[in-house]
Amino acid sequence: MTFSATTILVLALIAAVVITIGVWAYTTANRLDRLHVRTDQARHALDAALARRSVVARSVAAMLGVDAEPEHIEQARRLALFADRAERAEWQDRETVENQLAAVLSAVDIDELPPQLVAELADAEARVLIARRFHNDAVRDTLALRTRRLVRILHLGGTAPLPTYFEIAERVTAAASTGLEVDTVRTSARIVLLDEENRVLLLRGRDPKVPDIEFWFTIGGGVDPGESLREAAIRELYEETGYPADSSALRGPLWRRVAVFPFNGELIRSEELFFALRAKNFEPNPAKLDFIERRSITGNKWCTPADIAALDHAGETVYPYHLDQLLSEAITAADGETDPEVRSIR
Repeated sequence: MTFSATTILVLALIAAVVITIGVWAYTTANRLDRLHVRTDQARHALDAALARRSVVARSVAAMLGVDAEPEHIEQARRLALFADRAERAEWQDRETVENQLAAVLSAVDIDELPPQLVAELADAEARVLIARRFHNDAVRDTLALRTRRLVRILHLGGTAPLPTYFEIAERVTAAASTGLEVDTVRTSARIVLLDEENRVLLLRGRDPKVPDIEFWFTIGGGVDPGESLREAAIRELYEETGYPADSSALRGPLWRRVAVFPFNGELIRSEELFFALRAKNFEPNPAKLDFIERRSITGNKWCTPADIAALDHAGETVYPYHLDQLLSEAITAADGETDPEVRSIR
């Protein structure tokens, strides 16, 4: 039995289509698996942030409870009650209970709380806000792929349940009693810049309002409206060091850090995403620092892990924390061909 050239061509085309569909289905299923893992991790991070808010809420309740005024005693009782409910609630009931806790918290007059407790409450609420958004972003990306017609027809999502959004009221805590104005949540793009000897370039800085305390940090800053994370990272790198780089050379983001800190009279709440970049050693020469940066950046240094540990030991804080222990991850990422999975750090 012989086959004509046309038959062979048709069979080859069918085989090519089947192989293409098979490869697409395999890669899509793997991508869905990664998205589900990301969604699960985001949910755990959100759960941890909510649990921390409950702990701080109980601290606020304890502080209010020592007051003899009946109004404060009742407020403390309700706050402790809803904090306990929030911690014990099943996930499907969590939205309702967390919204109830938020409503009770919003009625607290923070002017009557100690400044440190106000800062802890602002930090806890900022972490909930950012974790919720990170969780909902993960849910959005997963649903966008899971709900495609061909994905549903081929059951590429397996038996995993569809993830759901977590919607709770967001509240900005005005830190009036601390004298700080609360800034909006800021997204920052940062770079772990490594030279040929695996040293990282750190900038030394200080708060213009507290010039006696210096600290060290990686290259980077806030993302401007309309910018991508990579564009912001490359722009900040050039402005702070004068070093031009291509965004395609960046690897990451590999780390995500949520930070709440006072700076220049404001309470900054920042979500920082870190990239890794390899570069030849050079002498930093800032190309375009703004007024605040000129007042706050006081120096720079290429640092080994031992240098970072020495700075910490000398009382000069390095951000992110434990950078000396994290550098090996950044080195692996900078020398890799693909972007690593992002993970949370302090």
